Amino acid sequence: MKFGKRLKQQIQETLPGWRDKFLSYKELKKLVRSISSAPTLLNGSFEYGRAEDEFVYLLNNEIEKFNAFFMEQEEDFVIRNKELQQRIQRVIDKWGPKGNHPSEADYKEEMGKIRKDIVDFHGEMVLLVNYSNVNYTGLAKILKKYDKRTGGLLRLPFIQKVLQQPFFTTDLISKLVKQCESTIDAVFPVEDEEKKREAREAIIVAGEGIFRNTVAALQSMQEIRRGSSTYGHFSLPPLNLPDSELIQSVQLNSPIPIV
Repeated sequence: MKFGKRLKQQIQETLPGWRDKFLSYKELKKLVRSISSAPTLLNGSFEYGRAEDEFVYLLNNEIEKFNAFFMEQEEDFVIRNKELQQRIQRVIDKWGPKGNHPSEADYKEEMGKIRKDIVDFHGEMVLLVNYSNVNYTGLAKILKKYDKRTGGLLRLPFIQKVLQQPFFTTDLISKLVKQCESTIDAVFPVEDEEKKREAREAIIVAGEGIFRNTVAALQSMQEIRRGSSTYGHFSLPPLNLPDSELIQSVQLNSPIPIV
């Protein structure tokens, strides 16, 4: 699948509030076509320099858009992670076996609500990692197209700049994903394979709204990082997701259809 179509599909499958935060690939592609097809825009000419400046200006605007959105989401995720941990502790302290008002029914009910929120939270974080991957790939592809069609040499220095941007740095989000999965393993343990299967199905049903998007994101990340038959300086490394029950439950065999 060509990147433009893949990006369009990703935008359609992501959360509604995220759809205008992705790379304006179509507009950038039109500009590259316009620059490369104009006979007067010869490499090294004044007009060519102005056209290239405009292209770089638009790319920088896109990076600012990515960074602003990514950092806002990252900050929100840190806060939500802390709030979820606090909610779990309050339920344990109040209705747990050693709580102030032990109640198995209340404990299970409240923990069930928390489990759904954790699943949604986990799914959104996976979507944000995918957001980083898709936009990085889009920038690399449009720069490659620009250099190829105009004879320019923007790709290498610009990508080196991109690698230092906040939106490309997903270490914190990856850490939060692992913490989220550790919390599920610790707070919602299952003892045998039958219970594990039932628990995964319950989680999937509870988080169906976000899971459809998460499955699509996982597929996209696998496709992007699988890449072409050759590996280059601008390639993303192979996808390395934690081997957890939750990740396995949203892999490509998920019972939730992607429509």
